Amino acid sequence: MLQKVPLEKVLFLDIETVPQVYQFDDVDEKTAELFNLKTRFLQKEDTSVGDLYNERAGIYAEFGKIVCISCGFVRETRTGRSIRMKSFYHEDEETLLRQFSGLLSEHYSSPYHLLCGHNAKEFDFPYIARRMLVLGIPLPPPLDIAGKKPWEVNHLDTLELWKFGDYKHFTSLALLCHIFNIPTPKDDITGADVARVYYEENDLDRIKVYCEKDVVALIQLFLKMRGDALVDEGDIVFS
Repeated sequence: MLQKVPLEKVLFLDIETVPQVYQFDDVDEKTAELFNLKTRFLQKEDTSVGDLYNERAGIYAEFGKIVCISCGFVRETRTGRSIRMKSFYHEDEETLLRQFSGLLSEHYSSPYHLLCGHNAKEFDFPYIARRMLVLGIPLPPPLDIAGKKPWEVNHLDTLELWKFGDYKHFTSLALLCHIFNIPTPKDDITGADVARVYYEENDLDRIKVYCEKDVVALIQLFLKMRGDALVDEGDIVFS
């Protein structure tokens, strides 16, 4: 079935998120109380609320924010395929979300377009939609899924494709790239470093590069799942 997916109609994406406030000690009293309530079942004797905040605040849309959205587009060329990248990254979350919403509304709103990510149905897509609602940004059609039937939601997820219906199974993008022999460039940061790089080093460009590499890996994985050849490194154009 994946062979029938029109590659040029798919927007591949990944997001990077951080806590809205870097340190738990600097969170206002009400927010701290609500975070404590939300994570009460995760708390253990050897894990403080502050430790949980450092580990998890960025992955909760209620306590985190998006600092980068990277997108990849597959294009057919005379000699094969190419990948083109575009990233939205800004100190102001509302600015980057409005820019991204504009891309979706203008170019990916038809019934024939699709969004694709890894674990995106559980994380990226709902996170983006929630943050847009919080900031008063109208949801673009691809994310406005309330009331739609499952087959009307044009979202693809490589994790879901790999599960084959096994809802207990989680496999990281890195592991899938390894077993499919997809070359992934080594980076100097991981997802666990993003908040530090953002708040301590103020280096959004470094975060953008890391995010874009994940999108390239995502696209290559999707191609492998289709049984297609990988895109050559020289045919990948970064923004």
